[in-house]
Amino acid sequence: MTDAAGSVAIACSCGSLNRFETAGGYAIVAVDVIRTMTTAVTAAALGRRVFPAPTVAAALEQGACLERPLLVGEVDGRMPGGFDLTNSPAALAQRHDIERPMVLVTSSGTPLLHHARLAGGPVYLACLRNARHLGRWLARRHARVALVAAASRGEFREEDQFCCARIAGELCHAGYRPADAETEAVIRHWCAAPSDAWLGSNSVAYLRRTGQREDLEFVLQHVDDLPAVFALQQDEIVALTSAAEALA
Repeated sequence: MTDAAGSVAIACSCGSLNRFETAGGYAIVAVDVIRTMTTAVTAAALGRRVFPAPTVAAALEQGACLERPLLVGEVDGRMPGGFDLTNSPAALAQRHDIERPMVLVTSSGTPLLHHARLAGGPVYLACLRNARHLGRWLARRHARVALVAAASRGEFREEDQFCCARIAGELCHAGYRPADAETEAVIRHWCAAPSDAWLGSNSVAYLRRTGQREDLEFVLQHVDDLPAVFALQQDEIVALTSAAEALA
């Protein structure tokens, strides 16, 4: 970073990426707390290779190129036929077959990663496990940062607003400025909120309604516990730092 102030923008959905691609020079952070980025980051942190796919067809094609792939994901809330596991960070964390590469497809999170990659700049992954750490790390490396949440059924969900605000708060503390009024409003509303302030989200209601409370508990129990940085490089999610490097 130079002495000049950087800027941070918060947006939602794949469509908003066009704005940052046109402007150029942005590092993109993909946010989907419930549950894509939490699942992907958890897998990569455990040492598993992770390959996100935008569609089921693309996931099957990717899996055919790997040895004993673990097919993980959901589309419209349902695990595709022939898959091994739904999009569950809690269930994934309990598995011991980390030598199996994971192919992940989800309704909104992995399509967001796919479109972010096409934008041409660096692409990072964020969830509540690494949000604050990522914000501090980005502040030293990118002058312009776009935090883009995956729209769930067209909504900018509360948990993703909260996650974006945590990252943006770290950047603003380092001297960055909000890029627009919408970004400033999200930061102001969520930055100082308690870590469970988003429990009124429709995503939370869905997990409770469908008997997937273990994933909600996993997210709540793993806040700021992973001081590491994860990025999408080519078609694979990789850890760029160890915990020690991220905190240095």
